Amino acid sequence: MNNEKNKIIEFKNITKSFEDQVVLKGINLDIYENEFVTLLGPSGCGKTTLLRILGGFLEPSNGQVIFNGEDIAKLPPYKRELNTVFQKYALFPHMNVYDNIAFGLKIKKVPRDLIDQKVMKMLKLIGLEGYEKKNVTLMSGGQQQRVAIARALVNEPLVLLLDEPLSALDKNLRKEMQYELKRIQQEVGITFIFVTHDQEEALTMSDKIVVMNEGEIEQVGTPEDIYNEPANRYVAKFIGESNIVEGIMKDDYLVHFDDIDFECVDHGFKKNEPVDVIIRPEDIDIVPVEMGKLTGTVESVLFKGVHYEIMVETVPGTHVTVNMHVQEERNVTSTSGTEKISANDFYLDIDDMKNIDDKEIIARADAQAWNSQTDESFSVKVETNLKEEIGEYEATYSSQNISVTRKIWVVDQGVTENKKKNEAISAFSFFKTVDEIKEAMALDTDIKVWANAQGWKLNDENESLDIYVDYDFDPEHIKPGIYKVTFWTTGREFKIHTTKFVEEGKEVGLTFSKEDIHVMEKMGF
Repeated sequence: MNNEKNKIIEFKNITKSFEDQVVLKGINLDIYENEFVTLLGPSGCGKTTLLRILGGFLEPSNGQVIFNGEDIAKLPPYKRELNTVFQKYALFPHMNVYDNIAFGLKIKKVPRDLIDQKVMKMLKLIGLEGYEKKNVTLMSGGQQQRVAIARALVNEPLVLLLDEPLSALDKNLRKEMQYELKRIQQEVGITFIFVTHDQEEALTMSDKIVVMNEGEIEQVGTPEDIYNEPANRYVAKFIGESNIVEGIMKDDYLVHFDDIDFECVDHGFKKNEPVDVIIRPEDIDIVPVEMGKLTGTVESVLFKGVHYEIMVETVPGTHVTVNMHVQEERNVTSTSGTEKISANDFYLDIDDMKNIDDKEIIARADAQAWNSQTDESFSVKVETNLKEEIGEYEATYSSQNISVTRKIWVVDQGVTENKKKNEAISAFSFFKTVDEIKEAMALDTDIKVWANAQGWKLNDENESLDIYVDYDFDPEHIKPGIYKVTFWTTGREFKIHTTKFVEEGKEVGLTFSKEDIHVMEKMGF
């Protein structure tokens, strides 16, 4: 058990800003002797900045860096009892392996016989005995990395800093070096602080993982803690593959999701507190429907080599279908033949009537006027007999010498609700011309805009949903007519890792133990 007497590094309220950008937002972290600590997070989360502050290559904007009881925040790198192995190994190309490793000792004027002993010991440690005269430029990436580690360790630092040193290696070599680094750390018995964005590296090598996100620490713990009991949705998604669903903590040891109460091992939440629930793919078993705690349909089956990755939909997604009215070109041309104007009919929800203005009506109708010879655009005005009542109305759009009249239908637009999934979706039928469909640059996105398709959480209308669109027409060969367009959200899907094959489309049951359910606080934004 770690305690105060073997604490070696303390970061106290470390902040760092570059001009207007805050990179570290008050980091507090303790590191102990002989630990293998990994700073884990995506690019830009601040992990390398924190490592460089410890190494002395950057000064913090505020805060203290305590090393063995002394604040070293302003101490230059060469006076700190630590060494760094960088992503680019920075070996001296004109020196052989021996001279690269011995470089720091020669600078310190260590006696020649002692340099020999230390270098040979390092060569043995890194598995490169007999390579002392080899040209480093002719070595493999893995061998060069070993030399860089030996060069840092030969100075006998109390702490070794490693800034993504495996990122340049291929997959197999990277995996091999993970075990090699852990072995070296255990053999030399000093603290390693390792920076990576690779979750597998962190889980394989670390005694302690520090998960970072946007300049802050989300969670600190052992690999087992981080994987099995993630603090929040961010950590769960970053460490391993996860099934994350929204739930309600009914009481201690009782959580509710998918309209079912489940026993769990978590406690200490408020009654009826909204939570996130995680179940790892390998903790779910596929069983006959009558034996399942949840039931669903097999959506996809993917063979991953060691196991099958199976997606099972337990709650259908939400969908709404509307009509797309496709018409021939409806431009109106002036008597001179040079000025043209066009506009579309459209549907309008009665709830949107209260704040609608001329600009929005023109935009909804996609009304535009132009010179057919020069393509110069003209401004468009609108006059309409719209009322705050359901019904059919006319709108006349006019430009310099020309006008066109189209229809507006005011409707009570229905909303499709999916209470089991806590979401709603709505969309309008709409009118477009053949040319508008054919000329659309991003048709799926344009269709969502034309239909004013929206999705949101029932318990929070400000939280929008990703919406997808389906249609069965060929936009390149479309003809006038009425086409069905469906907008939809994904259903609740559970990912399962299993060695058993299951056919797509099959109805199955899913089961798991109460220990497999991990309840997390919802992240605040």
